[in-house]
Amino acid sequence: MSRRLWASLDAVARLIGGLATALLAMAVLVWIGVVVLLSCVGVGIVLVPSALSVLRAVANRERARLDVLGPGLVPHRARAALRDVTVRRELAWLLLHATAGFAAGFIGLSLPAMMLQNTTYPFWYHLLPPEDNSPSFLFWTITGPLTVGATGVLCGAFIIALGPALARAQEWPGRHLLAPPAGADLSLRVVELTATRAAALDAHAAELRRIERSLHDGTQNRLVAVNVLLGAVRRAVDRDPAAAHSALDRAQDAAEQALAELRAVARSILPPVLADRGLAGALDGLASSCGVPCELVVDVPGRCAASVEATAYFVVAEALSNVTKHSGATKAVVEVTRQGSRLLLRICDDGRGGADETGGSGLAGIRRRIEAYDGRFTLDSPAGGPTSMRVELPCGS
Repeated sequence: MSRRLWASLDAVARLIGGLATALLAMAVLVWIGVVVLLSCVGVGIVLVPSALSVLRAVANRERARLDVLGPGLVPHRARAALRDVTVRRELAWLLLHATAGFAAGFIGLSLPAMMLQNTTYPFWYHLLPPEDNSPSFLFWTITGPLTVGATGVLCGAFIIALGPALARAQEWPGRHLLAPPAGADLSLRVVELTATRAAALDAHAAELRRIERSLHDGTQNRLVAVNVLLGAVRRAVDRDPAAAHSALDRAQDAAEQALAELRAVARSILPPVLADRGLAGALDGLASSCGVPCELVVDVPGRCAASVEATAYFVVAEALSNVTKHSGATKAVVEVTRQGSRLLLRICDDGRGGADETGGSGLAGIRRRIEAYDGRFTLDSPAGGPTSMRVELPCGS
């Protein structure tokens, strides 16, 4: 049930975000209509490129919201711009999003407000004047506080049942019409893959440096201490047996610490718990040891590639570590699902928000690790909270 509630809240947030871009789309649609009318008398032709550039800017905002790869600039000449396949697709998206997208976003905004108003109505309706205490539901005027409260519950049920589907319907034109068409220039994709490959190499080099530092500064020093203590034991075993026994005890302690540090380094490379218990069991261990109460929901049939499971494990481990150290949260939620060939992770907390990738909290490292696998990383952390991290990884085989 909690999973459905989180999905409903996420759907409402997506619908409201779509409503914002739909309002921009309506304004651009009106402006393009004005330009078309002016073009009939020859005046608006010079405004066509600028109008289409505004359209591209609004479409790019929707692309950023949906995490869709965007095109370049609009051609400068009006005829070339109108012949551009991407511009034509954007015009089709503009018409759909300014109408159906606006309607879906308005429903996503009004239903939660109506639910809140009507469910609480029985507690405050007596404060209203008699002529104003009969609210309407859609096109009907309803009376009786319990009946009004029931309509609020009905609105909540509608959000839970159909909210995610409505959000997907609102996003459908953007995902299909704003995505690069078949046969489009792949130069942007090449640039993106080049950047992610460089990030992967940097992440790999940073990981090697971390392992080297762990072995050099920790394990190697312990082993040197063991060697020195064993030499002292050899020299003292005949003339001072008590000192030899004391040195042996210290050598044993140093050897145990070296073994513990070696195990920690090995686990940081590929946690054995993934092979023993799978991704769900490994994440359950992270959730149970988290410094704040953490709810875990895992719906991943079968196994993903070992490297993908390791990436998901480290992402959740780093995210929960940030929640414990920096967020001041009282609760965290981790959701892991598989949709087709993609592994989806969502980590949320009710903390103070304001997470910043440049603040040294490990978020930049999370992004590099995810992009190294051609994944997607989205962070929403307004000041005051809550914080939501969404990760999408290809499952592999």
